[in-house]
Amino acid sequence: MTSPDWSRALTALTLLAIDPAGLKGLTIRARPGPARQTLEDALKILPLPLRRIHPGLSDTQLFGGLNVAASLAEGHMIRDPGLADTPSALLLPMAERTPPDLAARLAQLLDTRTGHALLLLDEGAEPEEAAPACLTERLAFHLDLSHVPHAEARPLLPAPADIDAARARLPNVTLRPDDAQTLVTLAARFGIASLRAPLLAQRAALALAALDARAETTDDDLRHAAELVYPARATMIPEQPDAPEPQPDDTPDNQTDSDTTSDLTDLPDDLIVEAIAALLPPDLLTQLEKRARASRAAQGSGAGTKRMGNRRGRPLPSRPGRPDGRARIDIIATLRAAAPWQPLRREARPDGPRLIIHPADIRLRRYEDRSDRLVIFTVDASGSAAMARMAEAKGAVELMLAQAYAKRDQVALIAFRGEGAEILLSPTRSLVQAKRQLAGLPGGGGTPLASGLRAALDLTDLARTRGLSPALALLTDGRANIALDGTPGRATAASDAEAMAHRLSLLSLSSVVIDTAARPGRDGTALAGWLNAQYLALPRADARHLAAATDAALTG
Repeated sequence: MTSPDWSRALTALTLLAIDPAGLKGLTIRARPGPARQTLEDALKILPLPLRRIHPGLSDTQLFGGLNVAASLAEGHMIRDPGLADTPSALLLPMAERTPPDLAARLAQLLDTRTGHALLLLDEGAEPEEAAPACLTERLAFHLDLSHVPHAEARPLLPAPADIDAARARLPNVTLRPDDAQTLVTLAARFGIASLRAPLLAQRAALALAALDARAETTDDDLRHAAELVYPARATMIPEQPDAPEPQPDDTPDNQTDSDTTSDLTDLPDDLIVEAIAALLPPDLLTQLEKRARASRAAQGSGAGTKRMGNRRGRPLPSRPGRPDGRARIDIIATLRAAAPWQPLRREARPDGPRLIIHPADIRLRRYEDRSDRLVIFTVDASGSAAMARMAEAKGAVELMLAQAYAKRDQVALIAFRGEGAEILLSPTRSLVQAKRQLAGLPGGGGTPLASGLRAALDLTDLARTRGLSPALALLTDGRANIALDGTPGRATAASDAEAMAHRLSLLSLSSVVIDTAARPGRDGTALAGWLNAQYLALPRADARHLAAATDAALTG
């Protein structure tokens, strides 16, 4: 038996092959795997050439533009064609990572009705990791292949001749007078505010009728089209209509039964509503809330600005290169590179321009972009001397925060004791918030060093996704006695700590191990070796010396 998700995917691909310009494209949400690969291989059924693009696509590659190097060499304007010049099906992998500027350009391309189709491969693992909404709302279909077994993923598509015939019949297929109103009313009941949804559903219904060689759409076409287009766009579950009130016995003789139920005939068939509602995810409201939070978090302080670097950086020496629409040409460096060759070039081209510049002379500007640094303090809060080490760590973090405004640093604090680790201070530059969270730090218990290292590893991964450059400051004596699963045992605890330290070392972090033991020994130096970190023995350092030594070790 074929999976319902796979059947919908094949139907959507068939309709897109019939009307790619009207349906615009589709979104395929699935991690790389056999089912998705089978559908990708079936994309050859589309009547458009398939072009694979990437999230770093430039304006010149997409829309074309002036070829600066060739124009300077030939002495007249030469334009490079772009992907937008020829109707094609653009396949975008990792669509959940599409930057806002590229999403806006692709949306503009779809709105200009140039005959292009867009195929998004959404590989997001969480609901908030999704392709940009400005693109998905312009595409007719949203396919989820996450739960399609490989054995059921078979490309059972109509014959190419049947699709060609349906494409030829499509211009002559018409909608019935009430079909548009029915689709709009259906969209309203599911909380779909955009008019693109019913318009795309109309195109899907027309394509379904053309595939079955009908000159006019039917109720089945509307139902099937709505099932394909509406579920991914729904923002609410429609309420059931109230039961009609019983009529009194003194109903006038001239009032017929059809008059009393005229209000219900204005609504679409409840069977269509139930069919669409059955396709909605069970956690629809939760997913919508997560996506809304992710959308607000991604907006930043400006419209469409990249926040990964956080700074423009300082200029670096220009380098040879080819303009791609994003890099800026360094005019002075370009002229300086071309100047020594002018006499020879004028001899070779006496009728050429006075200034002859070749593509090899082009120099592009470069900048060094430095992102904010995040110093992750990971503090051993176990044992009888924990309070003294906590006081040192608290003072050091506060001193680092005071310097953060000038150095653009952020700090975080992880404490590990007992059976696990806890993030006491999330990445911040706010001194007031830090003092409030650092007011009472817990202490005592065992030493789960591996758990502390794992918490630092998780925070490091999160920091890098936010464009930060993490650095690790680990305050411990290195004597672990609690394993990663919370069970006591020095041998297992040491083995787990070594494994987690090696995982951290693979990230090539700037890191320092500050040995807080009364008598520094082999445990601290061994831990520093596993982490490939600098080692400092500061058993009685005050907060100021600790902050200074940590900053010097992490920046040295």
